[in-house]
Amino acid sequence: MIGEGWKKVFEVSANAALIGGLIDACREVIAANADHLSELDRAIGDGDHGTNMRRGLEAVHVERSRLVQLALPRALEEIGLTLVMSVGGAAGPLYGTLLIEIGRQLSGASGQIDFARALERAVDAVARRGRASPGDKTLLDVLYPVHGEVVRRAGLAGICEVAQRAASLTTGMRAMRGRAAFLGDRSIGHVDPGAKSCALLTAAICRFLEEQWPA
Repeated sequence: MIGEGWKKVFEVSANAALIGGLIDACREVIAANADHLSELDRAIGDGDHGTNMRRGLEAVHVERSRLVQLALPRALEEIGLTLVMSVGGAAGPLYGTLLIEIGRQLSGASGQIDFARALERAVDAVARRGRASPGDKTLLDVLYPVHGEVVRRAGLAGICEVAQRAASLTTGMRAMRGRAAFLGDRSIGHVDPGAKSCALLTAAICRFLEEQWPA
C-alpha cells in the first residue's frame, strides 16, 4: 500500500540509493518521451515541452552526487529550485513549486509523516501559482486525482493507472490556461503535454518504489 511505501521512504530519508534512484527514474522516462511530449505541445503550445523537461531533468542529474547526500525533504526542495531555474515555460515554476512545497511540508513535520496532507498543500500551491483549477487542461488534472488515490491509500499500481487515465481525459477538455487557451475550442481533441509529463513522472516514481518495496 502507498502508506507503507511512503513510511519506508521517510525511514530512510537520507538514503543515497533512494534519492538517486528517483532522480534516475524521472530522468530516464522524460528522455525516452521528450520527442512525444514536444509533439503533443506542438498541437496546442510552443512545441518545446519535451525539450524543456529533458533540460530540467538533465540539470537535476548534474547535481545528483550532491543531492543524494541530503535528507529527502531538502533534496526535494533543491530539485524543485533546479527545475525552476532550468525548465522553460510554465512547467519549471509549476513542477518546482510542487517539489519545493512537498519538501517544506515534510521538513516541518513532527512525529508521524502525513504525506497525503503534504501533497495536498503542494498541489494547492501549484494551483495558486498557475492560477488554475481542475478541468483547465493542465498538470493539475493529473495531480488532483493522484492526491485522491494517496488519500485513500491506494496501491502504487493503482496510482500509476489513475495518473495515466487522468492525462488521457485532458483530450476532451478545453484549455483555460497558458498558450493553449488562445486556441479556444481548437484545444479540444489533444492531450495536454503537462498532464502527460506529470503522468509519466508519476508512473516512473511508482514503478521505482514498487521495485524497492514489492507488495
